[in-house]
Amino acid sequence: MSADHTLAPWLQRQLESLLHQRGHALLLTGPSGLGQYELGLALARAWLCDQPTPQGACGQCESCHGVDVRTHPDLCALMPETLSLELDWPLDESTQKDLDEKKRKPSKWIRVDAARQVVGFAQMTRSRGSTKVVLVYPAERLNVESANTLLKTLEEPLGNLRFVLATGAAHSLLPTIRSRCQTHALQWPEASEALAWLERQAQAHSIQGDAAQREVCLAAAGGRPSDALAWMAAGLQPSQWQGIPQAVARGDWGLLSDWEPARQLTVLQQLCHDLMAHASGAEPRYFAPSSLPTPPRWAVLATWAKELSEAAKTVEHPYSAGLLQEAWAARAKSLLASRTPERASR
Repeated sequence: MSADHTLAPWLQRQLESLLHQRGHALLLTGPSGLGQYELGLALARAWLCDQPTPQGACGQCESCHGVDVRTHPDLCALMPETLSLELDWPLDESTQKDLDEKKRKPSKWIRVDAARQVVGFAQMTRSRGSTKVVLVYPAERLNVESANTLLKTLEEPLGNLRFVLATGAAHSLLPTIRSRCQTHALQWPEASEALAWLERQAQAHSIQGDAAQREVCLAAAGGRPSDALAWMAAGLQPSQWQGIPQAVARGDWGLLSDWEPARQLTVLQQLCHDLMAHASGAEPRYFAPSSLPTPPRWAVLATWAKELSEAAKTVEHPYSAGLLQEAWAARAKSLLASRTPERASR
């Protein structure tokens, strides 16, 4: 594979193992940030490659070039329109025209029209090679209608058609989708391996940061390297991250105010998780133990966790971000302010 497509070492190991597997549909599962998309695309490149190796695609042939420039006629990427635009995957002419003319906004879900195009793609004759591939990412963005549209093709593909579905929320998929796939749970890298990869990626992308920042960003990401790299790119500093728990307990939203609501909510969920872990005598996962306020009663934390989980279902809806912040800040302060070590020690 070319240098531009070198996988993280833990993904490369999985790629080489998965290339030995048979079957027409593979479901890559695991939390976000472990490299589902990168591994799924690497599998597609290898399956379509003119001269594949045991390590994956050759990276030099015409087929590999077609995948790289998003023009391979035997590869169909099924994604939400927002993600297709972000990752430079082409949209069909009608969809692109609607978006260009601002008739509607790009969808964050995989639309049924796109799923129907996959069915049409499956019925077409191969343009080159012996394989056609459909890459579905993130698969949890299939709604019920689009998922049902794919079922028959997924169960009984025509010719040598292979599917690779990648998801960070396998529980959200229809059981009928899951049952038609071989499932592979992505492996977690060791912390030392992830930190070494972060250092190389930061240098490659001219992202400033030292060892302490890499460690904090990896902790903030829950050990997920791709998410940790995103934190580094956002400029997250150790003092900022470790200051969040006490600031939130005081009702001070300043350290989070520049982030989008979805990220703010994720941080609150991480804080709630660590407080529950701390209350039960376990090690926190995201924040240093010394940075945490004294946790309230378990029942209070359980209620808060449920509230945050419910809020996550609607966080992408067009509510007022300012009102969301005020509500979340007030709720967190009411739960935690009177329980901080400073207050508790008086």
